Amino acid sequence: MSIKIGILGYGNLGRGVECAVRQNEDLELAAVFTRRDPASVAILTEGAAVCRAADAPDWKDRIDVMILCGGSATDLPEQTPEYVKYFNVVDSFDTHAKIPEHYARVDAAAKESSHVGIISVGWDPGMFSLNRLYGNVILPEGKDYTFWGKGVSQGHSDAVRRVEGVKDAKQYTIPVESALEAVRDGSDPDFTTREKHTRECFVVLEEGADAAKVEQEIRTMPNYFADYDTTVHFISEEELLAEHSGIPHGGFVLRSGVTGLDKENRHLVEYRLKLDSNPEFTSSILVAYARAACRLAKEGQCGCKTVFDIAPAYLSPKSGEELRAALL
Repeated sequence: MSIKIGILGYGNLGRGVECAVRQNEDLELAAVFTRRDPASVAILTEGAAVCRAADAPDWKDRIDVMILCGGSATDLPEQTPEYVKYFNVVDSFDTHAKIPEHYARVDAAAKESSHVGIISVGWDPGMFSLNRLYGNVILPEGKDYTFWGKGVSQGHSDAVRRVEGVKDAKQYTIPVESALEAVRDGSDPDFTTREKHTRECFVVLEEGADAAKVEQEIRTMPNYFADYDTTVHFISEEELLAEHSGIPHGGFVLRSGVTGLDKENRHLVEYRLKLDSNPEFTSSILVAYARAACRLAKEGQCGCKTVFDIAPAYLSPKSGEELRAALL
């Protein structure tokens, strides 16, 4: 019997979840829930319903896992504790500093309703988190390094678009190659923020806007660009659409460490992602963890979980026997 999936929110992430569900034979999209007029939302899956978000609780007995595709700033802090009252849920909450607080709220609501809520699923937090954990436990004497990019930062792009005089923009986060190579060479360097990443902005100006003023405001923006070497390019709207319409991303997690009685042997663990579509890759991870949420719920488990709490076998449609034969 197929695992019935609901999608809350039908933006880039929600559309990616729908595509990922179509690639997994044991999953079935039951419904998409949106804050827009359902009549205005066209989905790809025949037979799946499109409903108002407010009507989602009416589906509590018809959906095995609800995948929450809202944003981390304002949507998920409210949605995940609310919807776990009715469903097993998976979200991609990615505000690292606020994960403990988010976990506590979801855990309380999930235990009260006897549901499973898996939070902070994606590639960072998510796959990168797992690789940091593996590196730490295998090489307890060592250092962690995380580099992001080259890729589009949607939050930073939005910050640029809010600058007065900016009509549209894309911002790329780029690892500093010399810093990455210094880690690979085993020198265990310490970096400042500026030494690890640069930022590159492609900006379309409003007619009559002062380019020098816009560039200065971007380059000095606290929490976004002030601590980085930032390059601003002014381009046409047509060029932005033609050359910067995608949402690529990726990055590296490295753990450098030593073993041996005299710490004479050095080791480097490196995990890399290179993604054509950040939201579609994130969606594929969400779908795998939705399968795990359903399995955990069937075992009678409840409460909040993270990627640290879930055995890899729960993510796969294959049986333990199949996994041992094919992948172990």
